[in-house]
Parts: sequence; C-alpha cells; structure tokens
Amino acid sequence: MNNLLLYPFEIKPLTKEEAGGYLISFPDFNECISDGETPEEAMKNGLDALQETINALKSTGFPIPKPFSGRKNNDNFFQKIPENLYQRLETLSQKEKISINSLSK
Repeated sequence: MNNLLLYPFEIKPLTKEEAGGYLISFPDFNECISDGETPEEAMKNGLDALQETINALKSTGFPIPKPFSGRKNNDNFFQKIPENLYQRLETLSQKEKISINSLSK
C-alpha cells in the first residue's frame, strides 16, 4: 500500500450552487476527486477515492504516478488565500521592499 499522504491535494469550498461542502482533488491523478461536508470529511473521502484509484491502476497494469509528478513546475508553490489576507500581505511586502511573489528582495 502506498503512503497516500505523500500525494499533494487541494481542498476548496464548494458554492451553494454546487451544493456546498468541500471538494478535494489530487494533481497527480486527473480524475480522482471527492467531496465532503467538512474539510476533514473531504480528506477522508478523498483518501478513500485515491486508494481506489491506485487499486484500479494496479489491477489494469497502468503505472502509478509518483507523488508530485502532476505538478507543472516544482519550483513554485501556489495557495489560494482570502482577498483581505492577500491585501495585508501585499501591504507588508511593500513596507519591507520585497516582492510578495518571490523569495528575493
């Protein structure tokens, strides 16, 4: 059994139009998604779906992607944050004369 927690994932809130709750997806597995009423439930359901996806790939002889193989650029980290938090970070970065989008000053 693979260590499922090595695989990157994204959990995002669903809108009311999408029936609410949270959606989890795995960049290394294009079609592996799940959901739940809470982030914790989405995580549990997502790990179950990931295990089933890996089992299906194994049973059909398809290769199992390695963790982080679905990332387009291994040098970047992207995280969605609330707009007001971004604005505060941007203000602080300007005061310190650094870029919010890079590690260099």
